[in-house]
Amino acid sequence: MPLDVAKFNSAFAGARRRVRKEQGDVAEEQARLRELVPDDASAEDRDWAVGLIESLAEPPPPPRQWSELYHEAGRVHASAYRVGGTVEEQIAALEEARRKIWEIADRASEDEEADIRAMTRVLEHLEDELRDPTWPHQEPPAQTS
Repeated sequence: MPLDVAKFNSAFAGARRRVRKEQGDVAEEQARLRELVPDDASAEDRDWAVGLIESLAEPPPPPRQWSELYHEAGRVHASAYRVGGTVEEQIAALEEARRKIWEIADRASEDEEADIRAMTRVLEHLEDELRDPTWPHQEPPAQTS
């Protein structure tokens, strides 16, 4: 019987959550996962599953430490959402926020530059939606019968 990859993945995700977030017992979770690997599983499937099972014992990587430039770009990004006014004023604020974020990214380290630039994508989508709405801003006229 081959390894049921979907079932194993689901069980592994649950085990990892219990170990990392709920302080579950690593050895107990590993034993449960080993039971899901059939004796006649292919060598490739067995190696893959065993690698994941063993990885449960490895501590997770520390959370990424972002630079002040990243946080500065985040503040610019967040401030663009709070701009009210006319559609034109909102578009101008989004354009300005995107310009500032790109300037910040130009000063950032190579490993943060792309992450900072990525902040502009959602602003660009908002700007596009303001320019050419996919949904009407007004209610359609009531239909008469």
